[in-house]
Amino acid sequence: MIGIAGAGAFGTALAVAFARSGCEVRLWARDPDLVRYMRDTRRNGTALPGVNLPENVSVHAEIAEICGGKALLLAMPMQALGGALDALPQIDDRQPLVACCKGVDLATLRGPVAVIEARRPGAQAAILTGPSFAVDIARGLPTALTLATRGDGAALQELLSTPTLRLYRTDDVIGAELGGALKNVIAIAAGTVIGAGLGDSARAALMTRGYAEMVRLAGSLGARPETLAGLSGFGDLVLTCTSAQSRNFRYGCALGRGEAFDPKVTVEGVATARAVVKLANGMGIDMPVTAMVNALALGKIALNDAIGLLMNRPLKQE
Repeated sequence: MIGIAGAGAFGTALAVAFARSGCEVRLWARDPDLVRYMRDTRRNGTALPGVNLPENVSVHAEIAEICGGKALLLAMPMQALGGALDALPQIDDRQPLVACCKGVDLATLRGPVAVIEARRPGAQAAILTGPSFAVDIARGLPTALTLATRGDGAALQELLSTPTLRLYRTDDVIGAELGGALKNVIAIAAGTVIGAGLGDSARAALMTRGYAEMVRLAGSLGARPETLAGLSGFGDLVLTCTSAQSRNFRYGCALGRGEAFDPKVTVEGVATARAVVKLANGMGIDMPVTAMVNALALGKIALNDAIGLLMNRPLKQE
């Protein structure tokens, strides 16, 4: 059995993928009304319209009911991860806890694995990250992800791989965490460029300079360059900066057009930008794109002023 805490689009999609490969899956939803709806209809209509839950997926309102399996996946927004861990009952430390979120915790400035390790120090903590949209996973389209854990992740890699979900493992947890977190910030910036009508050339330049920021910060914290060049970094960056399926990209487009964005939609890159600015400032690391995204999201700077500041920075070698 695999337990999944979080019945949003990604958690539901993973449940469908694992169930199709023959695994029993227990899916937890915070909202009792959603639990009843999913049990009655075998669908998660708001998150994944048109996708049916296989028979071997059960939906639960009590989080304790999904514990005790071969792994517990935590598929909720980054800023909710700590609270979810606090709500978990005491479980066998041999059960791996796998974060399926991307970001940096605002309170601690830590990534998902570090947050798990701080609250559940005896458990094997891991993160599942990389270029993926929930609808593609749910439809059974080929997808490759990174599984990062400090220990031997071979058994967990085997457990979570399916015929359509290919996992690559690494022990570079910091690189995998920061690649997934920082690309959301750059995706907001890329969306802002497109929303403002600045063109694809500007987006390509923004992605490239944004990637340089990702490598700069992650490298300073001990990440390996090849991790940032892999699925959890460059691969995820390309996907989220070029598709309107990305919430972060769509939010950026709204910023660029000067339009309001649906406040009910979680945009991980907003909180991540705020946390990363604090982290980078404390380390003396220059991250101009991230700083501008944060200032725009907070309404501290106008778009034209932000563009001017970035374009008029001192010239330097690449």
